Amino acid sequence: MTRAKASAKGKTGKAAPVDDSTTSDDIAVATVRTVEMETAKSRTEHDLLGYDEVPANALWGIHTKRAVTNFPITGVPVGHFPEFVQALALVKQAAARANKRLGYLDAVKADAIDRACTLVATDKAYAEAFVVDAIQGGAGTSTNMNTNEVIANVALGLMGHAPGTYGKLHPNDDVNMAQSTNDAYPTALRLAVIIATQPLTRALDDLAYAFKGKAVEFADVLKMGRTQLQDAVPMTLGQEFDGFHATIKEDVGRLTETSALFREVNLGATAIGTGINADPRYAALAVEELSRVSGQPMVLAGNLIEATSDLGAFVLFSGVLKRVAVKLSKICNDLRLLSSGPRTGFGEIRLPAVQAGSSIMPGKVNPVIPEVVNQVAYMVIGQDLTVTLCAEGGQLQLNAFEPTIGYCVLSSIRMLTAAIETLTKRCVEGVEADRERCRALVQGSIGLVTALAPTLGYEASSRIAQRALKENRSVAELVLEEGLLTEAQLNQLLELEAMTHPTRRQKKGTI
Repeated sequence: MTRAKASAKGKTGKAAPVDDSTTSDDIAVATVRTVEMETAKSRTEHDLLGYDEVPANALWGIHTKRAVTNFPITGVPVGHFPEFVQALALVKQAAARANKRLGYLDAVKADAIDRACTLVATDKAYAEAFVVDAIQGGAGTSTNMNTNEVIANVALGLMGHAPGTYGKLHPNDDVNMAQSTNDAYPTALRLAVIIATQPLTRALDDLAYAFKGKAVEFADVLKMGRTQLQDAVPMTLGQEFDGFHATIKEDVGRLTETSALFREVNLGATAIGTGINADPRYAALAVEELSRVSGQPMVLAGNLIEATSDLGAFVLFSGVLKRVAVKLSKICNDLRLLSSGPRTGFGEIRLPAVQAGSSIMPGKVNPVIPEVVNQVAYMVIGQDLTVTLCAEGGQLQLNAFEPTIGYCVLSSIRMLTAAIETLTKRCVEGVEADRERCRALVQGSIGLVTALAPTLGYEASSRIAQRALKENRSVAELVLEEGLLTEAQLNQLLELEAMTHPTRRQKKGTI
């Protein structure tokens, strides 16, 4: 008998691939079921509230339908976050494998669930079936039930049965065996954050590398440094961009450190941490299997009561996301200031022109990439406050507001990743220096006098600064006019190295 790929109909009727263990007999049965599904417009399902109709080819069921009706909140479904869908499927897969090892789930059902979870975790088309709103009441129960129903119906298709024939394989009894929303949902959310953080750290690494490249390119571009928007002392544009590199690079480490907190999970805690309805051996086995299927080293929390109710890791991690956002926004503020003008502002750098800037002012080009990053940063900062409030709002053995925490954290990661990638590719890599403008601003600045102060003294330097400002003349011109230094001495003190690095000579007898 030859092996081939079968197909299971999803929410949209789109065929989804099945692994190579599916036989031609399975395909024949699935074909018959597909015809039946397309002929019928709906199927009837029931729950504790009664009966209702569900689209015949939907992979979700009645619990999901009620949740869609009850929570028309954001318009953003759980399927909007593919890392979360992947993590939910991996948690169900780990549970099925553990229950099979313990002898509670028969091999036929366990293997069908296992294969279904692989499909859902690896084929992004299945995200379309995760239709409940990301923000919902019930501490994530609707998301958990949506997951149970999708995996059950995909598994039923692999077994040759139509969706909704739960007598053959049940969303609660089989897919949700030895689980509660209160351990499956937070475990999946933690795993999703780990998965989603990896592209974010790569994006930050790329941005840091881009800033480092510009630091090297601009190493010889002399400019004025500024404090409180006033002239300070000379520096190089390369030093300025190297500072951007350093501040971004250090947050790669912070994200890696804090995301590791999510490796500790409460899978096996079931409802409140006591492990009711689970075998005493289940928790350890389930976490072991989760590590295996996810490729991530997950560990079981030492106190499952505490782990079920505490969301401190999300507060800390969200704080790091906020820190990244604040740094990015400050850098983008600097890029906008440094590129302002082009004739009446700082004008020290030129940002890539990516689109026309005005419908009324011809030729105007705006710093739109830094601007959009600023706005993403403001969103992330606001969502961090929401995470804090949700974590504080938990009561007793459970926090009912974890869906909003998940929405905020995952959307912040997604927005930051996209914003950073855009900033790198559409802005930083194309930044150019206006070398002549930078040097002209240095030469005309009274800030040069600071470089002369160790030689001239504070009083003489202050007098020269006041004269330069009042008479609109250069510091160098006035120093030579008053005979305070020779031209050779002045040129030596105003060399690039002398003005942008420590230059005090060591006194004899000191370290």
